[in-house]
Amino acid sequence: MKTVIVCASVSHGNTRRVADSMAQVLGARVVTPEQADPAELACADLVGFGSGVFHSRLHPRLTDFARALPAGRGRAFVFATSGLPEFPLLPFTRPLVRLLEDKGFEVDGCFSCRAFDTWAPFKLLGGINKRRPDAGDLAAARAFAGQLRDRRGPAS
Repeated sequence: MKTVIVCASVSHGNTRRVADSMAQVLGARVVTPEQADPAELACADLVGFGSGVFHSRLHPRLTDFARALPAGRGRAFVFATSGLPEFPLLPFTRPLVRLLEDKGFEVDGCFSCRAFDTWAPFKLLGGINKRRPDAGDLAAARAFAGQLRDRRGPAS
């Protein structure tokens, strides 16, 4: 199964660590939005899109990249790292999921975990979640990736 993970990890490398953990299970290549080739994504069986959360949104480099993709089809997943938990009624992954679905992707799921965060008020305290993502978070990311790998995609 050809898999590519597009990852915008800009603050502390948290999201890249999660992406690399998933990539081990999926045999995926991890690229930044600037390195990603839309033609390669069109040929992939599964594409992951992930970033840290900034002001309750995924990073604009990732969402702008996804917005610029041509319409197509295929399987995708979304993942995120954040200092604060995702609100069930307003998940920060939802806008990207909807954007990808509008582009023709079948979004197989979302994964998020807590991560070290030094956003403005937390910087005064030295940050929050200083040891996250931890071994348990990375194991959960690998388990999520294993579920994606084991699912059958839509019939071609």
